[in-house]
Amino acid sequence: MTAPERVEHPPDAEALAFLTRPGLTRLWTAARTRLERNGLQPAGTLKLDHLDAQEREALSLLLARPISGRTATVRLPDLDSRLRASAVGRGLASTLEELGPPLTDRRAVRDAAAAERARLWSTAQAEVEATSLSAQPWTAQWLEEIRRSGTLPRQEPHTATTVITQAVQTLATLFPGADARPTPASWGRGELATRTTGSAHGLDDGTLLSRWVLRGIALARDVEFPGDAPARRALWRMASVTPDEVSSTVLAYGLRPIGGTWREAALRERADHHMETHVTLRELRALRLEMPQRTRVHVCENPRVVEAAADTGRTAPLICTSGSAATVVLTLLDALAATGCTFAYHGDFDWPGIALANRIMQRYEAEPWRMRAADYEYLAIRTRTQVTPQIALTGTPTEAMWDAELAPAMDALGVALHEEAALDLLLEDLG
Repeated sequence: MTAPERVEHPPDAEALAFLTRPGLTRLWTAARTRLERNGLQPAGTLKLDHLDAQEREALSLLLARPISGRTATVRLPDLDSRLRASAVGRGLASTLEELGPPLTDRRAVRDAAAAERARLWSTAQAEVEATSLSAQPWTAQWLEEIRRSGTLPRQEPHTATTVITQAVQTLATLFPGADARPTPASWGRGELATRTTGSAHGLDDGTLLSRWVLRGIALARDVEFPGDAPARRALWRMASVTPDEVSSTVLAYGLRPIGGTWREAALRERADHHMETHVTLRELRALRLEMPQRTRVHVCENPRVVEAAADTGRTAPLICTSGSAATVVLTLLDALAATGCTFAYHGDFDWPGIALANRIMQRYEAEPWRMRAADYEYLAIRTRTQVTPQIALTGTPTEAMWDAELAPAMDALGVALHEEAALDLLLEDLG
């Protein structure tokens, strides 16, 4: 037969009055500290020094042995047994619970915290390994800095997991691998936050997530972590993130949408007066960019083409990427594509220009606009004949998806040609 479980009852009033006498206060304080460190087990020995008469008397009665000196040694197993056998009728841990606040198993707390830290870092590392960050040389330092800061374990577990996961996803979005699907070259911060956190305010200043993302950007760009708001905005821009939806604009010309609001009417009026327009992302969200079916829209890389088109009164719709496929640029082109517009693209004859052209042509099935090998060779010969200073072609060769002969021709001649070299020809095409 198994022994019946011992049921501990609260001490009676007389026993409780004895336990709470001032002469035992130091004993209970020391015992509480030791038990909380020992996993709530009554093990080890306490030494109480400089005892006064009141303490010696109380300890003598409690331990059932005379305490006459200024120092007393108390074995916690003996104290536990003594309490159980006395009128108190319960062990040391239960007695301390009765006398004061609940005991904290600090060893268990430490073990749980260590396990939680291990789980969080395992989660973080797994998230990194599943993204393009695994190939970034600064990722290990970023994780180590977060670990050393001690910030992560202080968060509620669900919050900590969410924030570290979102930080990894945000940085992976900003620094995609070579084989990643095309993403905007720049983002509005609210747009990026919505993409990676579900909330447009997820990357607002002062949030833990924004600090961790900025720390990753600083490491990626090899700059100091920003100490003030202007420096933080500058760092966001270093990662092609604009803090709002009005700072980033797309340069447009000759757009004549058929929508009936004042916004569409303003674009038509500016087109009639041969005036270019800088359109913000916020404006694009409000515009109804419905165009006549099969409207042919020309897309260029450099603002000088738009300026020249306006100066010479050209009428064809023209969009400028300003050297990058920023979010606001793609937003406008997406809206035009949705109404059935077709596109023709021209950019610089250099390797970054070819890479950008690939993105635009692939995304919108755009036709090359004087961007074939024959066009490049003609311009290269013409600039040389005109004794125009030549710009050396540098960087890693990039194959043009629309013309297999273009990259070899550029590599062979080794000359970079900006759009301005073809400006007269482009203006002819713009009518």
